[in-house]
Amino acid sequence: MKPRLLDAYSCAGGAGMGYHLAGFDVTGLDKDPQPNYPFTFIQADALEALADHQFLSQFDAIHASPTCQTFARVTAWRGSRDDHPDLLTPTLALLSEVSIPWVVENVPEAGLRADYRLCGTQFGLNVRRHRDFQLGNWSAYELMPSCQCYRNPSLLPFEHKDERAFADAMGCTWMNKTEARQALPPAYTHHIGTQLLGFLTEQAAA
Repeated sequence: MKPRLLDAYSCAGGAGMGYHLAGFDVTGLDKDPQPNYPFTFIQADALEALADHQFLSQFDAIHASPTCQTFARVTAWRGSRDDHPDLLTPTLALLSEVSIPWVVENVPEAGLRADYRLCGTQFGLNVRRHRDFQLGNWSAYELMPSCQCYRNPSLLPFEHKDERAFADAMGCTWMNKTEARQALPPAYTHHIGTQLLGFLTEQAAA
């Protein structure tokens, strides 16, 4: 039986797809409908779900991607940060109360402890999209090569005018263009999820 992972703040499933490819049984959770989410989906408030330990008891691990607009540079110069409450701080507080392994992701400006800082160039993707990952209740040891995005002017930036091309370059081919703007490339969580699965396997055998 595959270990079960809760994909909180799932959006359309970029992170969830990576964990699926790594070998997890993924359940997405988001406050908004996600008709293109490719796995089991629950429409609910993520903070309420993360506070419900009985609900969490059915999962072996948690991934959380609170909205990044609170911290992202792009919302600073567009003047839209005030429209997005800080969900990262309460999410980290709630996860500090759980015992199962967890991963939280956000933009580098958010100030997470960057156990991993990942970029598309580390996975052969033609996109510049940096994200930090903080791990809880477990550790990963496989390091990635340094990001090379600033040496490659041909990479597609987040602001690329062809949004369909950007979505496809990230590996989010099942999403529409709007969904992909908020997504993680699945390669990021495929890498992290493979290590998380190894950790859980070792724990079960101990």
